[in-house]
Formats: sequence, structure tokens, C-alpha cells
Amino acid sequence: MRKRVDHQPKIKAGDGPQASQFKMLSSAGESAVPHPLELSEFQSFPVFEDISRHIKAVGAQLVKKVNAIFQLDITKDGKTILQWTVDLKNGPGDMYLGSARLPADTVFTIPEPIFMELVLGKMNPQKAFLAGKFKVSGKVLLGQKLERVFKDWAKL
Repeated sequence: MRKRVDHQPKIKAGDGPQASQFKMLSSAGESAVPHPLELSEFQSFPVFEDISRHIKAVGAQLVKKVNAIFQLDITKDGKTILQWTVDLKNGPGDMYLGSARLPADTVFTIPEPIFMELVLGKMNPQKAFLAGKFKVSGKVLLGQKLERVFKDWAKL
């Protein structure tokens, strides 16, 4: 039987970089999530807030039916300007601003005007997807379950 030889040195307390050696990340790269004061500028923001309230009210039922996490990347001129996550897989369900905390089952990349038309029922999601109006990655068929959530919200 061979003896295992560990070739990595052991780390002792006090080893490693000092606080002065860390670099501060500057705002050179723009964040996908805008400053909260800017959120009111997006026409989709009140819609997301309202859908979020709906999910908080009936989330437990939706988790049983949907069992998926969706990430919505709202774009403008090809760049992501907002990210929302609809978590209908864990706990009582949740919808929050930002990227998915756990891996998303389906990610939608969609321009804000197209999203507004879809969520308000002015455009058919399947036809819009096939026409290339937005992109979907991950489990594409789960998108139909999210469509059902949005339709239930629109009836309110």
C-alpha cells in the first residue's frame, strides 16, 4: 500500500495576503443592476414589483405547480440593464432584483419593450420567440409555466 504524500504546503494563521494587498474593484465595469434611484426610469419596474407581490401572495401554490427558477435579463441596445429572478422552486417562492442566487433553470434575454408587450398580452410568446424577438437558454419548455404565471397575474 502506498503512502499518500501531500505536496501542498500547509497554511498557517497569519499566512496569506495582508489587507493592504487587496485591490478595490472600481466601477470601471458597469453593473447590470442600476442604482435604486434609477429603477423608476424603467417601464417594466412597476410591472415586476406587482408580479413580485402576486408571487409573495400565492407563491407556495406556484412552487408546487412550476418547480423552476427563471432569470429575466432585460436588455436595451443589446446590453443587460435589469435582472430579475423568479424563484418558484424553493420555499414559498420569491421574485427579486438581481441574478439568480441558485442556478436558473431558464434564462430569458429580452428587450424591455418586447417584455412589456408579452407581459401585457399584446404579443404571443411562442411567436415572438420563433421570430427571434428574445432569447431563451436552459430548459426552454419551462417558459410555458412562467407564461402561465404572468397570465394569472394579468387577470388580477
